[in-house]
Formats: sequence, structure tokens, C-alpha cells
Amino acid sequence: MKPIIFPRMSEKSFDQSKKSNVYTFSVADNANKITVKDMVEKQYNVKVESVNISVTKGKVKRSVKKSGKRVEGQRSDHKKAYVTVAKGDTIPVFAAAAEGSEE
Repeated sequence: MKPIIFPRMSEKSFDQSKKSNVYTFSVADNANKITVKDMVEKQYNVKVESVNISVTKGKVKRSVKKSGKRVEGQRSDHKKAYVTVAKGDTIPVFAAAAEGSEE
């Protein structure tokens, strides 16, 4: 199974992409640094210098129903990849967001 990869657009990731050429992606749970690097290079035609991955565990959420019964659930875990690209390279998705914010 191929790892799914798509960009995370947030204020923090947008600032990182402009200041230090670091782009943030949401990746599948089975992805590792090598597969993320290969997929980004293939998908966006850029030179990847490094990849860092973080796994965020889902929060446990508790609530109480009207009947007084306690209900507990958990949000799903998610994995993020921070990809540093070579100087001068950009990823078009983030560049399009930059053009839209300048107007």
C-alpha cells in the first residue's frame, strides 16, 4: 500500500515554507522518511534535503449524556512530515497560497 501524502495548509506551515523552505505534509501511518522523500521529489519535482516525521496521538474526549451516562472516545492519531527542500526550490501548492494572500 502506497503512503498517502498531501500538504497541510496552516499559518504555521505557510510561515515555515517562506522562512526556511520547510513544507508540512500529512502522511499515512505506514509512511517513513524514505518513502516521503521519494514521493515529494516525484510528485513536486523538487530536491529534498531532509525529512522529519512526528506522530501526534489522538486526544481522549469525555462527555456526559443527559441521562448521566459517561461517554468516552478518542480522536484518531495523525502523522506529519516536515520536508526541507533545496534552496531555490518551491512547491506549487504553497506558492499558489502565497499569491492569493498578496492580493
